[in-house]
Amino acid sequence: MAENVREFNDDNFESDVLQSQEPVLVDFWATYCQPCKMLAPTIEAVAEEYAGKVRVGKLNTQEAGRSAAQYRIQGVPTLMLFKNGEVADTIMGAVPKEQITAMIDKHLDQAG
Repeated sequence: MAENVREFNDDNFESDVLQSQEPVLVDFWATYCQPCKMLAPTIEAVAEEYAGKVRVGKLNTQEAGRSAAQYRIQGVPTLMLFKNGEVADTIMGAVPKEQITAMIDKHLDQAG
């Protein structure tokens, strides 16, 4: 996994995502998912671009079923942006980087 992309799981989700002081982008993915694999380089680029401003990580829904079920993940890839322990925004599907950065920027502008 890329240097700036964290690995989230059921054990660290609360501490690393929900209790984070900075916004967190979670990529809910699965190993069988081709669109997830296509999105991986985009997630790495976003993580590098927003290093120090947004925590970026991936959660394998096959291995972290409790967290995936808690957020009712029904399809992968699903990207969720968390702020202050709450879901601030969601994008489903393999989308262009510009769509992801626009979502992040919208919520960073609302920081307070």
